[in-house]
Amino acid sequence: MNIPTFFTRATLPLLMLGAGFVLNACTEDTDGRPQIKPGNPVVSAITPDSASGGSVVTLKGTGLGDMRAIVFEKQSVAAGFQPTLNTENALIFRVPDEAAGGVQNITFTNSEGRTVTVPFRVLAYPTITDVSNYNFTKGTTVTLTGNNLEDVTAVKLSGTTIAAKIVSKEKKKLVLEMPTTTVGRATLDITNTTGLMKTTQEFVNVEQAYPIFLDAYATGVTDASWGDAAAISTKEFKSGTASVGKNFQKGNWHLIGFSMPGLAYSSAYTYVSGYIKGASADYTLYLTTDAASVGFGEYIEKNKIDVKANTWTYFKIKLSDMDFWSAGKTLKQIGFRIKGPDKQDETFYFDDLILVK
Repeated sequence: MNIPTFFTRATLPLLMLGAGFVLNACTEDTDGRPQIKPGNPVVSAITPDSASGGSVVTLKGTGLGDMRAIVFEKQSVAAGFQPTLNTENALIFRVPDEAAGGVQNITFTNSEGRTVTVPFRVLAYPTITDVSNYNFTKGTTVTLTGNNLEDVTAVKLSGTTIAAKIVSKEKKKLVLEMPTTTVGRATLDITNTTGLMKTTQEFVNVEQAYPIFLDAYATGVTDASWGDAAAISTKEFKSGTASVGKNFQKGNWHLIGFSMPGLAYSSAYTYVSGYIKGASADYTLYLTTDAASVGFGEYIEKNKIDVKANTWTYFKIKLSDMDFWSAGKTLKQIGFRIKGPDKQDETFYFDDLILVK
């Protein structure tokens, strides 16, 4: 028997729709997790049994399917993990960066609320990413920013027994009072419950350096600027109570200069250092001296300092990397020169200018 054409055309979409319902009814919605039922979790091993934040850890055992939460005991820090890496016999996860250091339990919970607890040691060495000031004198307060600082127990000048006083400590911030010392410069040894870390940042004891400008011109040092004279500012400073500012006029190629009483060449001096407060845009300043091989006031590429706009830029440059002080010459003049500015007048501020041994 022939089926009428109109019936075939009308029925086909309905048949297809019905088939879709059947297929959908047979397919279980998932969130990407392996279709492994939760069990009674038993752990046979955790590898490694100690690690730092970000490290990959593998849990092995039985009944580990469909885990939904991993929590580190101290401060109840949750660890993220990929459900697709969770099987009946294994679970792979990372130690969270926020995990507190020390021995603690990790609790694993599956979709039925069953838990298993495993001891683990989080390695949370102190890290320092920023400092409030690289220079110090006795009693100076320095703030260190980083991680794993809330359980710091001691801070010493590296290679010595000289300790800085811990004023306050938080997870991300450590405030120190710097000690009295004859050490000229040093990194810091910071110890917490995980262990000891040596900073990559080096701190300079200004009292042991040769001063050019601190809160005022050093003894025998005077202004020797080109163009507008430099002026002391008590509103802008990095350390202490004052800096020295210089207006660089548009198109005049000004220079801030420091006339010195005359310092005989000494290979004991290793660095020139200081802070420069930037102007309205990023600029490059060129450090120049009358003891350089090319003479005073020249633009020497290896003597350039890139200064960010409206912020204090720290510089500490090895004299051996610059054309700064030729052997046998007496240092009588130091300056900072700019090409331009071309658009408008710009003012820079200078603080803690020193020579460091």
